[in-house]
Amino acid sequence: MNYKEALLFIGKCLTITHDKHNYELVEEKIKSGLVDWDTIVKVSTAHYVFPALYCNLKRADFLHYLPSDLVEYMQHITDLNRERNEHIIAEAKEVNQLLLSNNITPVFLKGTGNLLEGLYIDIAERMVGDIDFLVEKKHFETTFKILKKQGYINKKPEVFDDDRHFPRVTHPKKIAALEIHREMLRKNKTNLFNYETIKNSLLKTNNITILSIKNQIKLTIFSKLVNDNNYFLKSINLRGAYDVFLLGNKLKVQTEISDNKLSKELNTGLDLYSKLLSKPKNLQYTSDKKSQQYVSDCLQNLSPNRYNKIKKVLLKHYLKTLTRLQILFKALFNKSYFKFVFSKITDFNWLKKKLGFTPNS
Repeated sequence: MNYKEALLFIGKCLTITHDKHNYELVEEKIKSGLVDWDTIVKVSTAHYVFPALYCNLKRADFLHYLPSDLVEYMQHITDLNRERNEHIIAEAKEVNQLLLSNNITPVFLKGTGNLLEGLYIDIAERMVGDIDFLVEKKHFETTFKILKKQGYINKKPEVFDDDRHFPRVTHPKKIAALEIHREMLRKNKTNLFNYETIKNSLLKTNNITILSIKNQIKLTIFSKLVNDNNYFLKSINLRGAYDVFLLGNKLKVQTEISDNKLSKELNTGLDLYSKLLSKPKNLQYTSDKKSQQYVSDCLQNLSPNRYNKIKKVLLKHYLKTLTRLQILFKALFNKSYFKFVFSKITDFNWLKKKLGFTPNS
């Protein structure tokens, strides 16, 4: 079982609670004894869906087909993630109450927002890094000051004028870092999907504010295909695909997900994620030749050959170099970027590290 086969198999496993056809396919595949579980563990872990894989196999009553030591390991990791998510939910609620008491309404995004709204049957399914939330631009600096008074710190002081979120804010006694967003998309796409475009459709449950289902689906697509350059890299993200699948299954009636300004990325993402998992019955979108070709290219890139590996490395190197050049260019006109660049080139230890005179930590 190669990487591509493992990824597609995992994608089907993530739908077996909702999709009878995939349920039968997965059961047949497992019973055949042709599943390479070592590869499945590696790929699902890399895509942050290992606990979700376990939860779905458990709900489908497929665990008795698996090696017992694997089941024990999966259960252990899932239990740890459930415990972590319980802490994250509690911490997010504390932040919410704190900011509301200061007349600031945080809009919880992505994984944390999904946990708070109850998207998952078992909160252990979702692996979450940071607590992401959006505030109005006018509250951006104030939000950090309020959190700072509560013991939150920021080890990276540089905040550029066009940064969409504050550098990660941490607390010595809290399990999760915070990302305070003033924007949801990177600089050149900021005006296409922001607080102003979503504020009239926000949902509130138990005093927690989240995006509408439509906008949750959009952000899940955009955060990868736009912010992380996955559209350019033709990279696949199973965790995002799983979130879109679950969100799509929450739609009670036929609902078209569209965006006139970011239709290319949105339609492509929905086509790709539907191919990897399964298309929710009430989720409607435009699938055209361009998006279908993109999906085909993405799947082709999964084939384990030297050309695909070299191409991926070169594309990532290109993006990294481009980002650095953009920072240098902005430093010519922007004070915050100039101070950042100046602080780096006058830092002897930083220069030694970049020039290879000291090992990376």
